[in-house]
Amino acid sequence: MKRWVIGVDLGGTKIAFGVMDAEGNIAARLTRPTLPGEGVGPVISRISGGITEVMATLGIAAGDVRGIGIGSPGPLNPVSGVVIFAPNLKWHNVPVKDMVEAELGIPVYLENDANLAALGELRFGAGQGAKNMIYITVSTGIGGGIIINGDVYSGSTFVAGEVGHTIIKPDGPQCGCGQYGCLEAMASGTAIARMAREAIAAGEKTMIREIAGGDAGVNAEVVARATLAGDGVALAIIREAATYLGLGVTNLVNILNPEVVVIGGGVSRIGDMLFDTVRTTVRERAVEGAREAVRIVPAQLGSDAGIVGAATLALKLAPA
Repeated sequence: MKRWVIGVDLGGTKIAFGVMDAEGNIAARLTRPTLPGEGVGPVISRISGGITEVMATLGIAAGDVRGIGIGSPGPLNPVSGVVIFAPNLKWHNVPVKDMVEAELGIPVYLENDANLAALGELRFGAGQGAKNMIYITVSTGIGGGIIINGDVYSGSTFVAGEVGHTIIKPDGPQCGCGQYGCLEAMASGTAIARMAREAIAAGEKTMIREIAGGDAGVNAEVVARATLAGDGVALAIIREAATYLGLGVTNLVNILNPEVVVIGGGVSRIGDMLFDTVRTTVRERAVEGAREAVRIVPAQLGSDAGIVGAATLALKLAPA
């Protein structure tokens, strides 16, 4: 009898569900709104209901499922299965594992969403074959996951991997975390949009605002489109952000000496303009031995990273 694992990617806006086999094939998908304003109970019921619904699409019962992995924003405790604090969900000390297990009677495993994206890329994506890997997601913010000897490294209080809050430029702009010059404040999609608005306000000659249809539409995607159209200001912004990202990667490469760094998230879709600068920066700045050993590659799982990573956790931890 074929037994499945289920991955749940819990976000502030939506919850994504996937049923996966042991080879990493997603047999069924489902997405539902999170609606965190309704409170903890309704969201947990929505998670359990979505799992039941996606199982029903394949006609499988609880006995056909080895386990359920849930990726959540954190910080959280993967041992107790408790989300300690999730601002976007307005959650404090929510025992997700126990609550979902009580509703479904299937083993549940909880982990930070970025850590699970890293695990998914290691097992079924761009990191296959590596033992030591760093995953970085660059979008509105910057997050990450660290894999050491094939396992997620969580740290002593389960908050390891906050690569977006490594400080790259101490006198730089303030980050959402309250510090100044964090990698997130220098290289995220939010940072790229901020640099573009600053260039427009300074009167620099650029088509960014025109492409955006006004100041409100300025974002990293617009800056990338302006670059492809030959806009020099946009190109300088992308290169600056990519250089800072490269410095952040350099620090991680020097400390952890991974075989591969996988970069995903919306900003990674800028492509060669971003990756070429990151790779050049690492090649010029990282210590000898570490720089030769590392590959810096785009993520492969795309929008499936969350559910694949969560399902991979269940595959790894649930009894066969």
